[in-house]
Amino acid sequence: MIFGERIRLRAADREDLPRFTAWLNDPEVRTGVSMIMPLSLVEEEAWFEKLQQASPYERPLVIEVAEGDHWIPIGDCGYHAMDWRNRSAELGIFIGEKNYWNQGYGGEAMRLLLKHGFNVLNLDRIFLRVFSNNLRAIRCYEKIGFVHEGCFRQAEFQDGKYHDVMIMSVLRSEWNANQRDDAGK
Repeated sequence: MIFGERIRLRAADREDLPRFTAWLNDPEVRTGVSMIMPLSLVEEEAWFEKLQQASPYERPLVIEVAEGDHWIPIGDCGYHAMDWRNRSAELGIFIGEKNYWNQGYGGEAMRLLLKHGFNVLNLDRIFLRVFSNNLRAIRCYEKIGFVHEGCFRQAEFQDGKYHDVMIMSVLRSEWNANQRDDAGK
């Protein structure tokens, strides 16, 4: 497990699948991801089975919040599109439990993933895609140190409108400089 101050990241288990399915069938949660059709538990189970054949580095991690002596699952995150030769990976995240939105848990999970990606997996570049209308996520990513890298114009059609898909990234050198700056404050 990967531990933060208020959260931990752990491997997803089969028992998490009903929760994932419920989250991804919630239209508000689904706004930030490229899913437009309802998701069945059978489909989620097939996805999970396929993931068991994938690299362990590309399997999802459950974001859990400490509540007393219990851990409450609130979302998921992880790496995909790992490119070991170029030491690059894409990152994805969502908070499915809306009661935990706007409390900094997503930012903390992102910082943990970046620290793990740079210090354990030896990545040099970590990037993500975010819809241009997801202003809350963009602000979070900028605060953590992601830099706008490019844009796929009108690449996502959602709710009757086209949205740009922004590409943002952090390089190891930028992450290390930010960590030194934060330590000096």
